[in-house]
Amino acid sequence: MHKSVLLNEAINNLNIKDGGVYVDATLGFGGHSSRILEKNKKGMLYCFDQDDEAVSYSKEKLSKIGNNFEIIKSNFVNMTDELNKRGIKKVDGILFDLGVSSVQLDEVERGFSFHNNAKLDMRMDQTQELSAYTVVNTYSYNDLTRILFKYGEEKYSKSIARNIVKYREKKNIETTLELVDIIKQSMPEKAKREGHPARRTFQAIRIEVNKELDVLDSALNQAIDLLNVEGRICVITFQSLEDKIVKSTFKKYSEVDDKIKKLPFIPEEYLPKLKVVGKSITPSEEELKENNRARSSRLRVAEKIKE
Repeated sequence: MHKSVLLNEAINNLNIKDGGVYVDATLGFGGHSSRILEKNKKGMLYCFDQDDEAVSYSKEKLSKIGNNFEIIKSNFVNMTDELNKRGIKKVDGILFDLGVSSVQLDEVERGFSFHNNAKLDMRMDQTQELSAYTVVNTYSYNDLTRILFKYGEEKYSKSIARNIVKYREKKNIETTLELVDIIKQSMPEKAKREGHPARRTFQAIRIEVNKELDVLDSALNQAIDLLNVEGRICVITFQSLEDKIVKSTFKKYSEVDDKIKKLPFIPEEYLPKLKVVGKSITPSEEELKENNRARSSRLRVAEKIKE
């Protein structure tokens, strides 16, 4: 079963006040949400997820703790609209855990993993049309190169894209392991020894299929607007591109203009909206021993200090 990463660190930093309104933007299999509900018996928790399996599993799990929650089957990019529909204009804390759940990775037929053979899919929301199959079989050489380089930071993006296009002249690429073979043939031997050769390409395609970076940028801005003063936002990322977006968004909202910084007193209207809380947090040695999938995770926390 899925183990929530940086669980204690995230929950402690959320600074939960019993009676508040909290949002778990990435419900998954309910690890973080369970802990929020345990600490917030008099308040309300709203959870977002697009995955039917996660929604039904977590509904049952959370019901055993309390009934002061609602699961919203929607992408977190619709957070403001969905909360407004429910009469919620402000919240006391928001948590994002941006990892693909280990349950999704372990479900071979979802096509997220480069270790097992499955139809190319990678959709978080099983009802959407765009899948990994579409990306791999219909994107042009230039578009493939662009997404592999931009979202996978893949050094051999041109060679991989070229070989994908060449292969599909004969037949469509149907499965994950077919794609893995093409990737392996596109790299020098030395590169294949530096971690799994398909890791970056699969990451890039998954990000493209689910528009992960676009929705993250929008959702972070919404989350900061939704927060009450003294409310906190906690974001757990698993790769450098996500972390860069979180870091730069927090920086944008927490910096004071250089000219004003030097003043002995900063007028209220020039104070930033956010304050960054501490340094980014990475998993302990103990957690890494128990859960190897936590290895690339990083938690960043910010607190709203002004509307």
